[in-house]
Amino acid sequence: MDSLFVRKLELVRRGQFSTKFNTFILRVLVMGERKNFAKRLRLNETLIGTLVSLPAPDICELLGSIGYDWLFIDTEHGAFNPQQAQSMLQAAYPTPCLIRVPSGEEIWLKKALDIGAAGVIVPQVHNATQAKKIIANCKYSPAGKRGIGIGRAHKYGIDFERYLKNANDETAIVLQAESSEAVENIDKIVTVKGVDAILVGPYDLSASLGKAGEIDHPIVQSAINRIIDSCQSANISMGIFGVDSAAVLPYKERGFNLLTVGTDTLFLINSAKETFLKMKTEK
Repeated sequence: MDSLFVRKLELVRRGQFSTKFNTFILRVLVMGERKNFAKRLRLNETLIGTLVSLPAPDICELLGSIGYDWLFIDTEHGAFNPQQAQSMLQAAYPTPCLIRVPSGEEIWLKKALDIGAAGVIVPQVHNATQAKKIIANCKYSPAGKRGIGIGRAHKYGIDFERYLKNANDETAIVLQAESSEAVENIDKIVTVKGVDAILVGPYDLSASLGKAGEIDHPIVQSAINRIIDSCQSANISMGIFGVDSAAVLPYKERGFNLLTVGTDTLFLINSAKETFLKMKTEK
């Protein structure tokens, strides 16, 4: 271990700095260590994150500093290119980030993992055949057929051997169930080896079931209950998105542990709107 690192750590332990500064120093000292998010997911730990849709690294840095367990980088709906997504991961570090790819095609999975995402969220997975193909494209041989290249994930070759050895275990693979077809096939999807979690897409699911936007409709809730039963039988994590804590907490009580609460844009809009209206109405 670096001697300067040890000396600084000892100063922190002795309380030589303010509590606030100690916290900052400790965070800086451990910047090289990112928690194994995939392991925590497989242990069904409760993991609280939020969705980032604006390609602004400062947002990830701020949210990561708050203490979120993970960040959901949305390149499916957000206006991201790979370089912007990589900058977001760098700014958030060491907070684990999962990238929701635009689709389950190999090229998107490869790019997300090569730039250093802790895992991927794959939208519109309808059946076990799709699931198996996604897993294969995310895992190195012999578990899969992920291509090998030079990238940020292994510090551009510096950490190549260690990364190649551990990547399969340290990469989280989350599949989205957000269609009536996925619900029909959920029992088979959850048994595909390598699937770490199922993330319910409540809005797309409601649309697929003919109840667009009505996520509390009995038909939609019945479908979600079916997903819950399958995930619990397979003992894999369950994820959900909600616009705020009030929307997510009921799902937490039902056993969901991969929680996405709010979005960067909603936080900005709601706070700005509240402040503006308060100033507008104050005499």
